[in-house]
Amino acid sequence: MKRIVFMGTPDFSVPILENLVKAGYEVVLVVTQPDRPKGRKKILTAPPVKQTADKLNIPVFQPEKLKNDYQPIIDYQPDLIVTAAYGQILPSELLNVPEYGCINVHASLLPELRGGAPIHYAILQGKKETGVTIMYMVEKLDAGDILTQVKVPIADDDNVGILHEKLASAGADLLLDTLPKLATHSITPQKQNDQEATFAANIKREQEKIDWANSNIAIYNQIRGLNPWPVAFTTYNGSRMKIWWGEPDNTTYQGTPGEIVRVSDEGFTVICGNGQGITIKEIQPAGKKRMTVYDYLRGASDRIKSGTKLGD
Repeated sequence: MKRIVFMGTPDFSVPILENLVKAGYEVVLVVTQPDRPKGRKKILTAPPVKQTADKLNIPVFQPEKLKNDYQPIIDYQPDLIVTAAYGQILPSELLNVPEYGCINVHASLLPELRGGAPIHYAILQGKKETGVTIMYMVEKLDAGDILTQVKVPIADDDNVGILHEKLASAGADLLLDTLPKLATHSITPQKQNDQEATFAANIKREQEKIDWANSNIAIYNQIRGLNPWPVAFTTYNGSRMKIWWGEPDNTTYQGTPGEIVRVSDEGFTVICGNGQGITIKEIQPAGKKRMTVYDYLRGASDRIKSGTKLGD
């Protein structure tokens, strides 16, 4: 297993690539998504994996559509292709090239949470554990035979950013543990049970909006399951307000969902659909920066008060 092509795009992929190189594996090419405009000024920005590859002096290939542009990868004659959150399905012409196949580092315990947002959904669904799976790639989304897995616990106050770091580290370690076994053919691949498969499609805009009719725990999971990206939001006085953090309050309140029932320097408490509350501690009003509720209350002209309603 001398020549490896690595395919990945976001921050999740970076420690996996770095560990491969640090362990002495020869990564001959990195394949990643094209540079994209980013931020309010739409500055063309390289993906994190490209930035890492440049630092490591590894050649980079950025096809817009891999299914139409894969020959440069074949030209590198890889013994193994490793993918980690690359973002495109590999065509069969590519899957059949490496002697040791094409393997993927996926951030869930497959067959649960196939798709592009498994870390978000693990928290959105209130799971207590998730993990990383390394499996052979096939021309179907995250459906290949499983090689190895490792479980990772989810703490009650983990958000996507924290869990992302845990899983990226676990994935990097699991890959280094898997490759020697793969090279010696000492792993028996296990087929996935498609009937047990669940899916984690990329987050849509409508999933970001808080529905105060949901329970306080469901809303808490939504807030931490979308932090730090893309961030949950509600509306206040007709304007969008991002909700960066809050904590469940299991007190039972009288009132309607979305109604603010208590305001203090620590935050404001909102009634949820199950009659219990959630105390919002960190927000971002429209056109303003992220701030604590304490700082917001000190400077807001339209000061939030008990009885105020959030949402449409």
